[in-house]
Amino acid sequence: MRDSHRRVLWIVLAINAVMYFVEGSAGLIAHSISLLADALDMLGDALVYGFSLFAAARSARWQTVAALVKGGFMLAFGLGVLGTVAYKAFHPVMPGIETMGIVGMLALIANLACFFLLYRSRGHNLNMSSSWLCSRNDLIANVGVLLAASSIYLLASRWPDIIVGALISSVFLSSALNVLRQSLQALRAPVSSR
Repeated sequence: MRDSHRRVLWIVLAINAVMYFVEGSAGLIAHSISLLADALDMLGDALVYGFSLFAAARSARWQTVAALVKGGFMLAFGLGVLGTVAYKAFHPVMPGIETMGIVGMLALIANLACFFLLYRSRGHNLNMSSSWLCSRNDLIANVGVLLAASSIYLLASRWPDIIVGALISSVFLSSALNVLRQSLQALRAPVSSR
């Protein structure tokens, strides 16, 4: 089971690393907070999957610590996105909807692949469960980017991008707090219960 976990984690790490560069570049070019938020999430996930690989062959305690670190990454990225949303709310720039739509669809396809790769392993341990949660959050963020792009087109307003960025941030923060809570509970549990 650990070999299959490592193989899956290497694949999703590579997908997320490539998509970080694609979405990050596109977000800067398009001035899109939702694309930049999703790109930061891709970077965070790549780091998270790398740490998961490190912990996969180790004890249950190491895997719990890996989940705790992942929760910390998710929390940091959620707060970072929230700060960027606040900045964009006061510094108006209309995002490029064509770029948002094309790159958002590409990211959705990439994250669907990651989601299904991680789905079967999500219940094996806290390490794989938290990795799957990252993938699920990515899908939510991708749908949000696509909704923001279509809303910007229909409304001729920058606010859908800002609102979606805020929603992506709230998903990150909620998941981060959940993973941190579970990890801390597991670390406090007696050794014999793991």
